[in-house]
Order: sequence, then C-alpha cells, then structure tokens
Amino acid sequence: MFKNYILPFLIFLFITFLAAFIGSFFTAKSIPNWYQLLNKPAFAPPNWLFAPAWTLLYLLMTIAAFLVWQKRKKAKVNRALILYFIQLTLNALWSVIFFGFQNLGLAFLEIVILWLFILWTFFNFYKIRKTAGFLFLPYLCWVTFAAILNLSVWLLN
Repeated sequence: MFKNYILPFLIFLFITFLAAFIGSFFTAKSIPNWYQLLNKPAFAPPNWLFAPAWTLLYLLMTIAAFLVWQKRKKAKVNRALILYFIQLTLNALWSVIFFGFQNLGLAFLEIVILWLFILWTFFNFYKIRKTAGFLFLPYLCWVTFAAILNLSVWLLN
C-alpha cells in the first residue's frame, strides 16, 4: 500500500510544495520592504493571510493531482498532469516576476497566462475525476482575485 498510494502522494506533495517554496523564497525577501511600500487597493488582504491561503491551495492542488494520477490508465491523464505541472511552474514563475524582478506589468501578463492554464487544467481534471476538478476551483478563484489585485497594484504604482 505504501508504494501504491502513499509514496506517489508524497511525491506530488513534494513537487507541489517545491513550487510553493520557490515562490516564497522570492516573496519573503520583498514583503517587508518593497511590497510594503507599494500603493495597494482597499481590498488588498493583510499580508498574514497569504501564507495560510496558499498552503491550503497547494494542498488541494496536490490532492487533485493525486486523484487524477490514480486514474492513470485513462488516456487523458498524461495530458492533464502535464498541464498541472505547467501551471505549477507558471505559479512559481509569477512570484519570481512580481516579487523577484518587481515587474508588475509582466507579472500581470504572466498571471493571465497562469489563469488560463489553471482553467485548462481544471477542465481536464474534471473530465477525468470530478472531485479533482472541484478541488481546483478555490485555486482558480484565488488566482482570479490575485490577478485583479496584481492589475490594481500595477495601475496604482
């Protein structure tokens, strides 16, 4: 049972949270100084909210990907998981662009592309396993909000 379920889940968990770690590496450096000084819209959440929100979202993404992987005998699983890893890479890249390069406009363009890949992944996951698709919806909603926030911060600065 360990090899069949636990180990693959832990691999998905590791890869997903590796993206989180990469993103947080660039984010943590910029929050106390650069990001703090930016003009933000009134609807911007407090900084402390981001870490628990993203932790939950990364966990839901991991579970969704694992549920899809369990259906690996279906033909569409490989494409769905490739999309998963592409959107995960784009997820980490957004933090590099926004917080690392401090390029608000390019970050907005990138988050729009990320949003499209999340949506594409959602549809592919949903076709394979509805629960996996539904587990992607909070992430899609949060990135929608993040894109609006990114655009607002860009326009205000």
